[in-house]
Amino acid sequence: MKSLRYWVSLMMVLALVLVFIGCAKAPEAEQKAAQAAMDTAVSAGADKYAAADLDAAKKVWESAEAQMKEKKYKEAKPAYEQAKAAFEKAAAAVEAGKKAATDEATAAVTALEEAWKGVEAVAKKVEKKMKAQKAAWDADAKAFGENLKAAKEMIAADALGAKAKAGELKAVIEKWEAALKELAAAPAKPEAKKK
Repeated sequence: MKSLRYWVSLMMVLALVLVFIGCAKAPEAEQKAAQAAMDTAVSAGADKYAAADLDAAKKVWESAEAQMKEKKYKEAKPAYEQAKAAFEKAAAAVEAGKKAATDEATAAVTALEEAWKGVEAVAKKVEKKMKAQKAAWDADAKAFGENLKAAKEMIAADALGAKAKAGELKAVIEKWEAALKELAAAPAKPEAKKK
């Protein structure tokens, strides 16, 4: 009888040991590493310049968080490792994204300069017909020059902002191209005869 108790006790102890071994602990180190990688990616500007990579990394992060809440620690650990790698990839893609945005903004500003030169040339040709719009033209020309200069200066610090400003300036060009085209097509008013 004593040996039976001994074996039952031994089996209970072994069962408890197996239960504790089977329970994995939460992958807190991996979670913190993934969180730090996410913070680094966001502070580097991945939300602006590598949005697709950042969104993909956030999906992996959310999956890992869901597994953590369900206490599926074995599945959560590699998911956090994948999230960390994805956030690092997003952070690395920021430089390429910034370069692409800078190149696009530079091209847009250069195209605006050329287009504005064309608008100014047409404006000089129809200057006599522009009497009614002269004040508006002068104001827009001055504002366009200032905004174009601001967009050029903005490219290095905020290429996406410069690109947005270029879009606004393009609308000014389109407005004046249409107005000047109408003026050019309008027949010249005959001069009043002096008596």
